[in-house]
Amino acid sequence: MFQGETAITVDDKGRLAIPTAYRELVADACANRLVITYNPFESGCLWLFPYAEWEKVRDQVNALPKVKAAHRDMQMKLVGAAAVVEPDSAVRILLPASQRATTGIEKKAVLLGMGNKFELWSELAHLAKIRQTIGEDEITNEMAELQL
Repeated sequence: MFQGETAITVDDKGRLAIPTAYRELVADACANRLVITYNPFESGCLWLFPYAEWEKVRDQVNALPKVKAAHRDMQMKLVGAAAVVEPDSAVRILLPASQRATTGIEKKAVLLGMGNKFELWSELAHLAKIRQTIGEDEITNEMAELQL
């Protein structure tokens, strides 16, 4: 399980170092094989999955009927754009240039541990998102049942 928020620096070549706190977890979860792809629901964000977790997601997404445009869009953003990345000897992963450009991830980013995956946000998109509050009219029945 990944959790927590970490400020990340992306170098000039588009590499980021996996935070020390996650290195052993990533190595154990997927032998250092991660898959990076777009978050189809939020602009300014990429998803990083351990490889075994990615295979489950990929298979579910690919099983969606292709006759619906929303399914094809999700397949394109998740499966079509997916890239397998492995840390180098300095424990850095290379973010695809097209994904960095599309999401606006530049020098400063934020890595969030989200249970079964990571989310990598551009600093500006993360700041905007985290400042948003959840309005009373947005609370779902499932959220209302939480004991917070």
